Amino acid sequence: MAGHSKFKNIQHRKGAQDAKRSKVFAKVAREITVAVKEGGSEDQSMNPRLRGAIASAKSVNMPNSRIDSAIKAGMPGQGGADYVEMRYEGYGPGGVAVIVDCLTDNKNRTASDVRSAFTKYGGSMGETGSVAFSFDRAGVIIFDEKVASTDEIFEQAIEVGANDVLSEDGVHEIRTAVEDFAKIREALTEKYGDPKESELTWIPKNTIQLNESQAKSMLKFIDVLEDNDDVQKVSSNFDISDELMEKLAE
Repeated sequence: MAGHSKFKNIQHRKGAQDAKRSKVFAKVAREITVAVKEGGSEDQSMNPRLRGAIASAKSVNMPNSRIDSAIKAGMPGQGGADYVEMRYEGYGPGGVAVIVDCLTDNKNRTASDVRSAFTKYGGSMGETGSVAFSFDRAGVIIFDEKVASTDEIFEQAIEVGANDVLSEDGVHEIRTAVEDFAKIREALTEKYGDPKESELTWIPKNTIQLNESQAKSMLKFIDVLEDNDDVQKVSSNFDISDELMEKLAE
């Protein structure tokens, strides 16, 4: 989502996300299927995108049988839907920048649904590139703080090519260049085991602090987007104080 830390401002939503576990599995399965089709191989060693998708599946405890089914669905001759990657950009409540990454088999439906969500919550969709300049595209790999000390993981991450390491909120967050993401994730996984999360994402260059009314609207807006089967990821540059987040979580 947003802010300087992947985990900041979203812990209160963990219960809601767990309740949507079947929907999360469906989104990850779709990414696995597309990774096989796009990469032309079900062999992880030959398909970096597939390796990343399977790592994401494991991070949400997706059953191996479901992973295998998603891989099979992407193999030649299996038929099924042809998914297209779409990205929508715009401004949400409080003027925050929002990027919505989708995998869809019906572009018109998805565009209509995303536009409707922006409009309902007082936002507006823009052209491609209209807000992307407010973000850096990067790889993010997150480990529990228990895997290593701050100094150790910083040294290890930088040694294998990471750009930065943030240790806070109970986790170590390693940031990488897009082209180095797979290599660094594999090197750190070999040393520390599977990360809590790993993905290519949009990191905001600056954040916008929201008041209570704006925060309520923003969180509802993101929930609506994330509840859409075609939406894979929502990125934004909002920030909400810890005090306000605790109040909203009650």
